[in-house]
Amino acid sequence: MELTLSKANFVMWFKDTFIVRIEDGVVQIGVPSAFIKEWFGNKYHKMIFKSLRDASEHVRSLEYVIVKNDARREVEEEEKKKKRFTFQELPLHDLYINKEDNLNPRYTFENFVVGPFNELAHAAAQAIIKKPASYNPLFFYGDTGRGKTHLIQAVGNYLKQQDSNKKVYYITSDKFHQEFVNLMLEGKINTFKEKYRKYDVFIMDDIQFLSRKEKSQEELFHLFNHLSDNNKQIVFSSDMHPNYINDLEDRLKSRFVAGMIVDIQAPDYESRAAIIRNKAKMRNIDLGPDMIDYLATAVEGNIRELEGIVNNIACQVELKGRLLELIELKHLVKDTAKPAKSVSVKDVLKAISQFYDIEEASIVDKTRKKEVVKPRQIAMYILREDYNISYPAIGAKLGGRDHTTVIHSCDKVKNDIKGNNQLLQEVNQIRAML
Repeated sequence: MELTLSKANFVMWFKDTFIVRIEDGVVQIGVPSAFIKEWFGNKYHKMIFKSLRDASEHVRSLEYVIVKNDARREVEEEEKKKKRFTFQELPLHDLYINKEDNLNPRYTFENFVVGPFNELAHAAAQAIIKKPASYNPLFFYGDTGRGKTHLIQAVGNYLKQQDSNKKVYYITSDKFHQEFVNLMLEGKINTFKEKYRKYDVFIMDDIQFLSRKEKSQEELFHLFNHLSDNNKQIVFSSDMHPNYINDLEDRLKSRFVAGMIVDIQAPDYESRAAIIRNKAKMRNIDLGPDMIDYLATAVEGNIRELEGIVNNIACQVELKGRLLELIELKHLVKDTAKPAKSVSVKDVLKAISQFYDIEEASIVDKTRKKEVVKPRQIAMYILREDYNISYPAIGAKLGGRDHTTVIHSCDKVKNDIKGNNQLLQEVNQIRAML
């Protein structure tokens, strides 16, 4: 990665990072602070993951854990003794995803935690494993980290286990698109069609990434019709309702809404506690009721964040060679969980100027340049939505603008976000920086 980044960026973000552990195809990257953890997750995640996949196709996911300097030295000493952290020394052939169907055997219904936030989604999944094609397609949507991938792969793993002759296939929309483009360029489009039309159960993750990919959408449309006409089960996931996916063909949307669409909400307290208990059990960590209560209360994020906290605890337990005390757990969560800190107007402007690579002063200037107007409107939107600053105060801070201008900017961003997933991701990445 150093070859593709500027020296300043590489030194700033990657200097004190290293591989902590590789287990079951999950790579844990040690980072020195919560800020870098958030920045990696939002800015460099895809790039890091691709680099790891290039090194080994058995890598299936990536997590970040905060490791302070003293703990890092312990890890490095352990590395010298056991040679356990290098790709060459690890038994990567055991850390696999089935190449025939792309399914991860760890994603099962047995270790899927059901709560009020996802019980409808779980019930729908149970319905189609009992009677395939009863809902076609079955479409799950919800924000990242809510267990969509686990659930749709659990469907595939269960059906495959019940009938070894059943052809099941899981793929992300991005990989589907890449495969389609590659075979099309090679003049092997019929090979592509034949491959996908043979499946009894077709599962596609992150359908939103087919936005603007017209040819791939057309191919998916024809594949959908073929599978549906032959009573094959189709399962999709997305981070939003299909009607709100920007630049997705209407004929695909109409096919999606003809099946069953289920929203997966954020986990409630009881569900978070159950998830933490389950993840801790999987990692062989003994967390007392007081610790589980504290974690479920303090960490209100998604399932992936909860899992990250538990993995971080496991890392600390292994490094220290003992269970953590509650006070240590609280310090760990303070360093690891998303910080809830007060943010000034200057902090917001600084984050936005860094994200869009523009001068901070230009945001408050009178210029109407296109590359500045959008960041300025987003600054107004975040100051209003996230920090409840009054419209006149925002206008005064951003170059003495009238409050009606601020209202217009906030409303525009709020409306644009509903149909523009790229803009939503940008705003969320800025929020993560803050």
